[in-house]
Amino acid sequence: MTRRCLYHWIDYPRPERIAAIVRRRVPGSAEPLALDAAAAITRLRSLDLAKPPGIAEAIDWVSALTVLGVDRLDPVAVNQTWGSVLKNRDDLDLAWARGPGWVAGGNA
Repeated sequence: MTRRCLYHWIDYPRPERIAAIVRRRVPGSAEPLALDAAAAITRLRSLDLAKPPGIAEAIDWVSALTVLGVDRLDPVAVNQTWGSVLKNRDDLDLAWARGPGWVAGGNA
């Protein structure tokens, strides 16, 4: 007997929705940080990554940044926390080539 299931595609959420989810899961996080991280995750997902970061990585990242006392994403904070959001060495190299400034604010 073959089992059937329905397939339903759900697009990856917009940064505002990601930030709202993150804020629910990391209640002590600053709203600007959640928005910054969500935008950075969206930028990272535009790269050809082997393992694109998802909402779970956004939650982990904002949790780590909050523990470090960060309230806005900047290149220094990105540099300190790459491992919270990128889980593959090749992906890290690809993002590093763009630079922590690009990840933090989109500046090329």
